Amino acid sequence: MIGMTLPAVSPLPGAQNDALDDAQRKARSASADKARETAESFEGLALGELLQPMFDTADVSDNAFGGGAAEKQFRSLQVLEMGKQIAKNGGVGIAESVYRQILAMQEQSGS
Repeated sequence: MIGMTLPAVSPLPGAQNDALDDAQRKARSASADKARETAESFEGLALGELLQPMFDTADVSDNAFGGGAAEKQFRSLQVLEMGKQIAKNGGVGIAESVYRQILAMQEQSGS
């Protein structure tokens, strides 16, 4: 058994090899799409957290359409949604940087 050699593995026939290549491309594309979605989500949350202090110091009590207990209660959710919308509409560049870093980390890990 120790001196036994294994037969050489032949490449897949053309159609099977093309199908395998296509499946690998789709998997990489899905992984890249998920990485982009994650990066955009991160940017939205980061922007929401950065906007929060600005809205905490804004006095809206003298406004006809502002103030009240409900606004205070839901202000943080509103600000987070604003951050998500800013990121969804192009953002400030955080998502692109995070996206590149995610892809680099995936390449290093071999995923």
